[in-house]
Amino acid sequence: MPEPLQPTDNSLAAEKVRSFPQTPGVYLMKDNAGRVIYVGKAKNLRARAGSYFLKAAAEDPRTAKLVLEIRDIDYLDAESEIDALLMEARLIKDILPKFNRDLRDSKTFPYLEIFTHEDFPRVRFTREPKSHGTKLYGPFANPRGLRGAIQVLQKVFKFRTCTLDIDENEPRWRWFRPCLLHSIGQCTAPCNLRISKEEYRKDIHRLQRFLEGGKNRLLAELRQEMAAASRQQRFEEAGRLRDEIAMLETLDDRGALETHVQPEVFPIDPKRGLAGLRKVLHLEQKPRTIEGIDIAHLAGTETVAAVVQFIDGLPFKPGYRRMRIQGVEGPDDTASIHEAVFRRIQHLQQEHETPPDILLIDGGRGQLNAALAALASLGASSQKVISLAKREELVFTPDAEEPLHLSRHSYALRLLQYVRDEAHRFAQHYHHLLRKKSQLGE
Repeated sequence: MPEPLQPTDNSLAAEKVRSFPQTPGVYLMKDNAGRVIYVGKAKNLRARAGSYFLKAAAEDPRTAKLVLEIRDIDYLDAESEIDALLMEARLIKDILPKFNRDLRDSKTFPYLEIFTHEDFPRVRFTREPKSHGTKLYGPFANPRGLRGAIQVLQKVFKFRTCTLDIDENEPRWRWFRPCLLHSIGQCTAPCNLRISKEEYRKDIHRLQRFLEGGKNRLLAELRQEMAAASRQQRFEEAGRLRDEIAMLETLDDRGALETHVQPEVFPIDPKRGLAGLRKVLHLEQKPRTIEGIDIAHLAGTETVAAVVQFIDGLPFKPGYRRMRIQGVEGPDDTASIHEAVFRRIQHLQQEHETPPDILLIDGGRGQLNAALAALASLGASSQKVISLAKREELVFTPDAEEPLHLSRHSYALRLLQYVRDEAHRFAQHYHHLLRKKSQLGE
């Protein structure tokens, strides 16, 4: 029986959007080939997405071309408007829709970072957090609000924001002149050792408790002060307190660190990573291309695989691929890896494309053996393939019985972790889309 013809206008999508919920989320516009051409966020999915099918959108120069190409639409719901904003940014960077420009590469959301391993931990606003040795909060949706909130928090908890490397055991700090922040009561001047390491860390722990859900008491106190200042006609002070409360309330405008990870903000040294891989894997030359493969499923249902591609140690988004696993029943990761590797390498062979220098599988010896079997069935046994197991972060190779134990801080392991984690994130991402009946296939 022939498949029904696709509509030549956006009437199907216009009808579909009427069933959208009136809750926060992200909507995905598709063209007649099923490609996502635009991603947007919404406080009210039905109202926002529906606005594209009104006469005004077709006449607006900013949306007219998009409206002409829409043939289908899907959505992902979100717990809040902030989650929708962060989800939108991630989707745009993953899918690269043709009508999204602003969030493709440049925009990242900031974090509040505490350098917990320092004698006197400093606090900073950053878009480039450290990969270890610090405590992160965020990402935050309102950069300006976060900067203001840090200033308010500094008045309460009196932490330092400078970049000085202060050592409690160095006497020279007793002669250091504190900055203006100490003079106005916003810093306890650890740079002059005017506070002990133990007392300073108590303030930092109080700050962390505040950031982890204990801010209601402080906000209540500030509101009482604001009301008292207003009653006594100290309107300038009341206005200042009002603004401080507003800035502290923006700290709620953030996503969970794990849920809304921004892999591009955690720096990796690609050159050293590739050089390290050449050494530990005994390669004749430094690898240029690495592809990572991971599997995602929910109790064995909607199993999907994701392929991510890195060139010269950096993600190459146009090389990312997704696939539904079709020949495996139940939660069988090794069989799913076999199918994913077989289909990926077979595609490269059929299209006469160059295979990757390293194929990285997420998993242990079992997953690696499944990948090797798939390669052997295609006559591609020369393909370099390794696997990286979670927790112990062991690297399994075909030619060694024992896995490689790389240093946690080695550049080679850091790069492999980046590829593996990106494949995992991308697989989970696609899996969630399928669970919402959204299809972003190739």
